[in-house]
This record gives sequence, structure tokens and C-alpha cells, in this order.
Amino acid sequence: MVEKGATVSEKPPITPERREKIRRVLSLRQKDLTLVLANIHDPHNVSAIYRSCDAFGAAKVHLYYTDTPFPRLGEKSSASARKWVETERFSERAALVEALRAQNMQILATACSPLARAFDSYDLTRPTAIILGNEHSGVSPELAEIADGEIYIPMRGMIQSLNVSVAAAVLLAEAARQRSAAGKYDAPTYDSEELARKRALWEDMR
Repeated sequence: MVEKGATVSEKPPITPERREKIRRVLSLRQKDLTLVLANIHDPHNVSAIYRSCDAFGAAKVHLYYTDTPFPRLGEKSSASARKWVETERFSERAALVEALRAQNMQILATACSPLARAFDSYDLTRPTAIILGNEHSGVSPELAEIADGEIYIPMRGMIQSLNVSVAAAVLLAEAARQRSAAGKYDAPTYDSEELARKRALWEDMR
């Protein structure tokens, strides 16, 4: 309750510089590039993945949590990134597949099997969803079954695995490289109505 005579604090007016940054960032967002985080339980990894999505322009993260609770993320490390990256949650495989197929996405699962192909052999300028499994067991068989292909990051050291958040950043960087070369960042992937709606939302979130 506000005491009589007190004034309710209001947000300071948005600066032209901030408004222009929001406009520019939204114009670079790739709504047809997403990651599926499948039962990843480490909060530091999840936080880092959100930051990488924001950095490389992935507009949304799909969360698939069936046997692991979504981790509690630290406010300092993740809140600033999470509010700029959309989140859609799923607990059933069929619903996840329906959502991705509705956007005509190729679904790729990270893996190290003989069938997996190097990340630069895929056309990541296409609408793409990349599934990342948890830190111990990787992508589960139930999700591997829905994938159109398996993807891996070539490594040249003694250790043949990366932390899942590092892997996410490398894969997004490769997608961004391909998309930049193809001119995918030159025009917004959102239509004018979507841009206007998201711009208003982001300006209100400052």
C-alpha cells in the first residue's frame, strides 16, 4: 500500500541509445535457430547456454525436462540473459516434436556415434534445432530417435569431449558463421508485427 502523499516510482524514460540497441538486437535475432536443453541439471551450464544464445542471436530455448527438475539459476549469472531469450518448456516428447516440426526445423542431436557428422557439414542456415543432453549421459535415446541427424564438434586434442555449455557456444558460433556468410543477419526474421510487439516488450523490461 502506498501512503497518502507518497509518489509511486516510475521507470526512467528509455534513452534513444537504448531504444536503438533494442531495435538493432531484435533485427538480428534468428527465430529459426534454437537449442533444446534436455534434462541438463547443472545451473552454471544452463546459465552459460542462455548467455550464448543471446550472444549469437538464437531467439528461443526449448526446455525438455522429464526426469530432472529445472535447476535454480543464479540471478547474477543468468537473469540478464534469460529475459532476452524466450523459453518454451516441454515434458512430453510428442509436444516438443510438434512444436519444432511446425516451424519446419531440421532436428539435430549432439552425439559421438559413427553416424554423427561434423558440425560444418550441416547447413545451419536452415531452420534448425540442436538437442543438447545432460552432462553425464548425453542425448537420451527417446530424443535421438526424433533427430534428422547427429552432429559433433571435431576435436584435435587428447580429450574428446567438451562441457555442454562450451559445446553449445561452439555450435551456435558455427551456425552464426554460416548465417552471416549467407546474409541471414541482414534482414529481420520477425515480421513487422512481431518486431513491434517484441520491441514494446523489451523496452518495458529495461
